[in-house]
Amino acid sequence: MILSKTIRPIRTIWTCLAAASSLLLLAGCLGEPEIDERWTLLEFLSTDPVPGENLAVGQPLSVQVAGQITYRDIRTGFLVAEVRYSDTLGPAALNLDPDDHSLATAKQVERVLNNSVTAGRATRAVTGFDHLMQRVDLAFDVTVPADMFVGDPDSVANRGLYLLLYLAEGDEIELEDNRDSLVVTPFPVDQYELLFTGFALDLVDPNGGGAP
Repeated sequence: MILSKTIRPIRTIWTCLAAASSLLLLAGCLGEPEIDERWTLLEFLSTDPVPGENLAVGQPLSVQVAGQITYRDIRTGFLVAEVRYSDTLGPAALNLDPDDHSLATAKQVERVLNNSVTAGRATRAVTGFDHLMQRVDLAFDVTVPADMFVGDPDSVANRGLYLLLYLAEGDEIELEDNRDSLVVTPFPVDQYELLFTGFALDLVDPNGGGAP
């Protein structure tokens, strides 16, 4: 009788351990959620211009962006839709796909931001918390640089124009003419676990050559 009472708790313990092991094995099989389900995701709902649309150089361009942020943590800053011009990164050097919500794409957007200058942008102060989905509509005007196709072919191939969507911190400053301006600094992708997005704008060479 004493032996029976001792065995029963031991069997119960082993049953619990076996169940726990099964759960761990099941979790391992299921795997970790995709990164776009763990990191704050930025995506285009719609854009004008759209990817693949031919644009003329030296002409004004009205940009409209419907963007969405899916928060995975508390984030406060500025959502920025921006056209960036680079004379060292041509589209052939990148593989930007606005439908690819991966760390690789976010890193490429970060690379463009670090190797380009602004051609025009719009910003909106935002804040959110885990699982919140926030839509933001932005619009601004830019002029496509007229020198995109000027110079030798190698230089032209290294130029690119990109429409990007990212999160940044912002500092308001007063200009000499007493106008207010906002200086934005993109948040680091890895540190803040952010998935930026963007794509290259397709330009028409007025000389009849290919796009940079």
